[in-house]
Amino acid sequence: MSDRNNTVEWRTLAVMAVTYAVWGGAVFWMSAWSMPLAVIFTALAIAQQSSLQHEVLHGHPLRWQWLNELMVRPSLNLLIPYGRFRDTHLAHHRDANLTDPYDDPESNFLAGRDWAALPEWAKLLYRANNTLAGRMLIGPAVGQWAFMRADMKTPSRRIAMSWLAHVVTAVPVIWLVLQSPIPPWAYLIAAYLGVSLLKIRTFLEHRAHEQSRARTVIVEDRGPLAFLFLNNNLHAVHHMHPQVPWYDLPALYRSGKDRFLACNDSYIYPSYGTIFARHLVRAKDPVEHPLMHRALDDRTPPA
Repeated sequence: MSDRNNTVEWRTLAVMAVTYAVWGGAVFWMSAWSMPLAVIFTALAIAQQSSLQHEVLHGHPLRWQWLNELMVRPSLNLLIPYGRFRDTHLAHHRDANLTDPYDDPESNFLAGRDWAALPEWAKLLYRANNTLAGRMLIGPAVGQWAFMRADMKTPSRRIAMSWLAHVVTAVPVIWLVLQSPIPPWAYLIAAYLGVSLLKIRTFLEHRAHEQSRARTVIVEDRGPLAFLFLNNNLHAVHHMHPQVPWYDLPALYRSGKDRFLACNDSYIYPSYGTIFARHLVRAKDPVEHPLMHRALDDRTPPA
């Protein structure tokens, strides 16, 4: 039964409390006797916090959004400002624009003319980034560069304020890290690894398809990764019902599985294990958007 009609979604708050406890335990306690374990558990906490930030930007777990956002600031990954994640992700939820290289901020495709203009070394990098192994190894760096480049190309007061807030709220995280046994280099590795884990989820969340409703995947995974991603592996269900809290998504999917698969044209995988087996070193999609040909794409790209 959902807590959505109540003031508090206790399950989300419980996950949030455990996440910060794991982060603190890894940084202050585990790092004193096992640096590899500290890096791993810090990365897991960082990835889990990102999933919680996703819940928050959709209005969970409290009815007071200012308090929701206060609980997930700052970003433990130190890379993506929460405000920019919120704004770009909500723009991404305009399903008619999904995968569009210009109008979907989370698209991994390039328009044909942009792809053609790249030097060969960049094309090689993007092709590697389109395998799951590449997305995990170099994807965080490629994604961060593209994210920051887009913000610098379209400056605005809102963007500047989001980055300023990020810098200010990162100060206490950096201070805590400096007070702990974990060295800064190890924390940066953990932050990178945390974002790398999230790339498993986003790797094939959306595909190029003529119908926007058929662009979003369902991964029927119920294991540790599904929990780490707070059931966002049922991504088509989330896009159709973004107001539903994470813990209600599996039951909602089971109750309407045929309807969801009819809507997304059976874009489905049984597990993340299947995705690893199929796409660890083999790309699922081309880098160039297959439905946006150079000869047909006459729109002006962003400045």
